[in-house]
Order: sequence, then C-alpha cells, then structure tokens
Amino acid sequence: MAQVLRHLPPQKHPDLLVGTDTYDDAGVFRISDDVALVQTTDFFPPLVDDPFAFGRIAAANALSDIYAMGGVPLTALNLVGWPDQQVPYEVLAEILRGGADACAEAGCIIVGGHSVRDREIKYGMSVTGKVHPKRIVTNANARPGDKLVLTKPLGTGVLCSAAKGGKLPQAELAEAIAVMSALNKGASEAALAVGVNSMTDVTGFGLIGHAYEMAEGSDVTLTIHAAEVPLMAHVLEMAEEGVITRAATTARKFLSTKLLIDNVDETLADVLCDAQTSGGLLISVPAERCEALIAELKARGAVCATPIGEAKSRGQARIELVS
Repeated sequence: MAQVLRHLPPQKHPDLLVGTDTYDDAGVFRISDDVALVQTTDFFPPLVDDPFAFGRIAAANALSDIYAMGGVPLTALNLVGWPDQQVPYEVLAEILRGGADACAEAGCIIVGGHSVRDREIKYGMSVTGKVHPKRIVTNANARPGDKLVLTKPLGTGVLCSAAKGGKLPQAELAEAIAVMSALNKGASEAALAVGVNSMTDVTGFGLIGHAYEMAEGSDVTLTIHAAEVPLMAHVLEMAEEGVITRAATTARKFLSTKLLIDNVDETLADVLCDAQTSGGLLISVPAERCEALIAELKARGAVCATPIGEAKSRGQARIELVS
C-alpha cells in the first residue's frame, strides 16, 4: 500500500494533526482548541466460526486504533460485504450483534453503516473518536531510554490459520477469541494515566512490523527481547509445523537490513513478525514510569502487562530482535 500511496499528493491542512506520514493508527483532525476527531476504519473476512465472536473481534479491532491514539470512541459505522445468496441473514444478525456488544462496552454509538454484495463475508467498522489536540499519543514519539511494554500475547494469526487448516480443534481457539475480543480501553486509559511517550496497536503488520513503524517515526532503534514476548498456548507448536501467515515472510522481506536478528530461533522470529488481529498495545514509556504503568495496566484489566524491550538512539538497524 505504501507503494500506491506514494503516488498520491500529500494531504496538508493546518488542522490535520496526524495524517499518513508516520503510518500511525488513525488520522486526527482538529475541530477546536480542545477537541480533535480521531478517525479509522478496518474490516476483514471471518477468522472464527462463531459469528457473534467474529463480530465482536472485528469491532474490537477497529476500536483499537482510537485507543492507540489516546482517544475515546464516539460513533461507529458498520461495514458489511455479504454473499446474500449463500449465507442466511440470521448469520449477519449475529455478526452485527457481536459488533454492537463491543461498541456498547466501549460506550461507542453505532449510527448506521453500509453493505455490498460480496463473494466472501467481510465485516468491520469505521470509527470516529475524540482526543484533546495536546494529548494525542502517536507512534512517532518513542525516546532513547524508554521501556517497551506489550498488553496482549501474540499468536492469533498462527492459531486461526491452524484452526482453518484443521490442525487445531476449534475448542483450542478459546484463548485467542478471548484475547481478540478484549478491548484495549483499559490499557489506553492506563497509558494516559501514567504518561507515556508513544503507542501503537499490534495488528496486521505483526509486532515487528508495527515496532518498525514506531522506530521509523521516532527516529530510534527498538530492541525487542524475543524470549520475553508473551505467546498464547500452542503458538510455537503450530508454527514449528509450518503454520504461519504470509505476513511474516512479507514483513521480513520488507524490513531486510532494517531488522537485525541476533541469536533468535527462526520460528520464534517468524511468530513475532506474524500478523495479529485485535492485538494489544505496544507502549513506549519512560523507564522511571514503567513500574507504574505495569501496575496501572493490571489494575485496569489489561490482558497482560509485559516489558519486552527498550528504545535507544538510532543504530544501523531500526529493530534489533535479540534472545
């Protein structure tokens, strides 16, 4: 997509506070001295068999971009692609119910949406939130000496692919479904309460891909300790059997010399590059506030609160993946 966008004229406006320049999670547009709008959209095909769970996961994934910017979701629009001749509308009703459930928890109002006929089921949301213009948290402000903290374990791409391929029983997806369904609301609130430098959510580009965007935007190098990164059950087992999404290979090819892998098992490195859905927040926090952040994350119900690395002055590689 970056290769496509570079051919388009850059969007410039005095009230456009966050655009596409730093590959951030959402756009931010100022409408007054005290309020800016945070806007994002995301949709994708089903990852799990349960339509309600899929709807909730898709909504949580879209809402996450607002939380990653330090914003509060306000309204959402449903986005639906539907094979109306093949799948009954009762299934769609359950998907929309799942999305509504996540939005209700977020305090976000669904104000409408749009649907098109499609050969494949697709669902997601366009979400609008608000943030104070001076309290935006971007992915481009990590500073040397910061600690990196992750708020959800990895493995959704591997586990969902394994289940689709018949290598993992659907029952074994319970942990992944719970993790993907969880909102990043509490994690975002914890980050704002403590005061962090930078934040992004871990989704389609994987942990390493989104960490690279943070490092590039912040002009630092991020060191990630592979052994410290939390993984869900069965993830390494499935990855060792060859279950990995195309995103892992694409990410490693794209990053090339920008990613230094030092004494890390190749399978684990692939997992850390693998695509995630509705993943946690990757937070860059001043070292002296790291313990306070972890305590606040736990108090606010984050799925996990795990230090996984640190930021340092820019080196030859943008990301150093070490054992």
